Amino acid sequence: MKALTAAVGWKGASSLPFRDLAPPGLLVLLVVIVEIFAPGFVTRDTLLMVLGDTAVLFLLATAETFVILLGGIDLSIQSIASLASVLLAQLLPILGGFAYPVAILAGLVFGILSGIVHVRLRVPSFVATLATGGVVAGLALLAARGRAITIEEGGRAYTAFVNATLFGLPSVVLLSLAVGLAGFWVLRYTRFGRYSVAVGAGEPAAWAAGVNVNRTKITAFAVSGTLAALAGVVLAARLSSGSPSLANQLMLPAIAAVIVGGTAITGGLGNVGRTAVGALIISIVRVGMTFIGVNIFAENVVFGAMLIAAVAVTIDRSKIAIIK
Repeated sequence: MKALTAAVGWKGASSLPFRDLAPPGLLVLLVVIVEIFAPGFVTRDTLLMVLGDTAVLFLLATAETFVILLGGIDLSIQSIASLASVLLAQLLPILGGFAYPVAILAGLVFGILSGIVHVRLRVPSFVATLATGGVVAGLALLAARGRAITIEEGGRAYTAFVNATLFGLPSVVLLSLAVGLAGFWVLRYTRFGRYSVAVGAGEPAAWAAGVNVNRTKITAFAVSGTLAALAGVVLAARLSSGSPSLANQLMLPAIAAVIVGGTAITGGLGNVGRTAVGALIISIVRVGMTFIGVNIFAENVVFGAMLIAAVAVTIDRSKIAIIK
């Protein structure tokens, strides 16, 4: 198994030598461009704001990374995040701090459901997660009765730590850093991480090497659902409200962050570090457009174009016999 993953890692690393340097280079270039057109952008306060805004996006993008690394995709992350925000807003006055693990547990359950539908029913991941996302979105609408739920004063006592600062940094930044380090360690040093890379690089070879592919896939979807719910509760705590549509505009940026960071859409190559750089790139583009004065409604146009370009560069066409 180690020989298999070593071969996979060597092939992926050598196929595009510039892949490691291009995203960080693009990030620096974007910061310079925004500073030129909007002097004063590179300040401590602005950078801290960018980091704070990047935290939730990074959590969602990390959730997506675990599935994309397998060669799949999770289209339910925005619905799970929104449902988690609704559950948190409703349960904080009742359960207090215990509302957080309950809301996050819901994400774990629906992540496992997506994985089971994908693996046991042999449904493509985008269809399985699109369907699961529809179910979750419907449940969020029913639970919230189609409206936003404000976290009342009693519940806000349990959200203060999310909006606090520690060591001069927003606590959400420290949380995302902890998740990022944990995700990096899992993918780099655990059997699940090695198996994920192997499955993404070549599922038949992984089966032949004795990898439990089905269990690896279900675990990846479970992690994705859990992190998506974590992003939802963080977003709800920051905004002091939950809504069935709270995260609806975050799926495209999250996927774009993963791919722009250098993780191959076809799987087998990528890590959480790349995703962190990709999330920063997306945030710099978003905030930079505001500083420069570009219409905010053009954001999705830019993200879509970036996603197309990134996929065109990172996709391994040898894994796809027919592009369709």
